[in-house]
Amino acid sequence: MADIVVHIVDDEEPVRNSLAFLLTSAGFAVRTHASATDFLAVAAKITNGCLVTDLRMPDIDGVELLRRLREMGAMLPAIVVTGHGDVQRAVEAMKNGALDFIEKPFSDEALIQSIERAVAAAEDRVTSAAGTDVIRDRLKSLSERETQVLRGVVAGLPNKSIAIELGISPRTVEVYRSALMGKMQARSLPELVRMVMEIDVD
Repeated sequence: MADIVVHIVDDEEPVRNSLAFLLTSAGFAVRTHASATDFLAVAAKITNGCLVTDLRMPDIDGVELLRRLREMGAMLPAIVVTGHGDVQRAVEAMKNGALDFIEKPFSDEALIQSIERAVAAAEDRVTSAAGTDVIRDRLKSLSERETQVLRGVVAGLPNKSIAIELGISPRTVEVYRSALMGKMQARSLPELVRMVMEIDVD
């Protein structure tokens, strides 16, 4: 893993240092950046990196950072770190190129696994037609109500908001959500979002 450099972008120095220590201990080469502006200054020269960025930062936030990287043609496999209640922004980050997001508080192992997945995905960016067909078949297996709940979930809406929109109880939304996660064979919300984005579902 030493050939991949993990770039940590976070405005809080204790967080940067803590993540750098964790990832160095796990065998990654690490560089830290105190702001998105600092990272953008060197991003064009990075060819073998992985980006871990906080979603909320004072100068340029994680979503805007990804937008600018895309405009520069310097997209790296990226993971955004989000706080509670930031799922909508995290979904927006994925639409702008992030491969994954993890919510605070997260375990050390969750972050390491997320980075490993992001690096592997970057090495195999082309989604096979067969894989896309499988996802389409899973979507077709959803009921109309499950599809409606799916749209809300992927948009980052909380169960309560989906319930109000559909005129059902939050508990019922939870039941549909659990069912559709099973049918889609998604182990997490980021995985579900990735699946839906792969086939560009509205």
